[in-house]
Amino acid sequence: MPEHDNELTQWLRDWRDGDESALDRLSSAVYATLHRMADNRLFGERNSTLQPTELVHEAFIRVLGADIDWTDRAHFFAVVARNMRTALIDHARARDAIKRGAGAIRVTLDESLLDQQRSAADILQVDQALSRLADFDGRSAEVIELTYFGGLDRNEIAVVIGHSVPTVDRALRFGRAWLARELER
Repeated sequence: MPEHDNELTQWLRDWRDGDESALDRLSSAVYATLHRMADNRLFGERNSTLQPTELVHEAFIRVLGADIDWTDRAHFFAVVARNMRTALIDHARARDAIKRGAGAIRVTLDESLLDQQRSAADILQVDQALSRLADFDGRSAEVIELTYFGGLDRNEIAVVIGHSVPTVDRALRFGRAWLARELER
């Protein structure tokens, strides 16, 4: 695995330096991991109209359009996790937009539409609460974001944020408790 990590880091640097073939190698190497991250994130979203492949593509397109000074593999996955969060929030907002009839009373025989509206509202509430958590405790917010939106495990998060696994565990416990309290309000 360390050799593979070094390869990914080198491809990121080569891509940053303008080598388009490095992007092809990188894309092939990380696609399955990115799909797993998206699949993990969307697993609980029963009525989401967004599919894991769409989420991966949306996040990757956002990464392609960004001018980022890549440092390593962990940095790459952290940026993708943040872009997945942004894509999910944008998707939820679009479903919840007033111009699409949000807030209007629907008369329908298909109650799954109501579940979709609740799902969009839930993800928006989580995003707002996560933003408040970031103001209070940035590390816990980052750990929650990488867990919830990125699907990274605690060992991967430790590498991304440069702290120990016990520190990640503490931040995760605190962040979850803080968010649970905020979302009950």
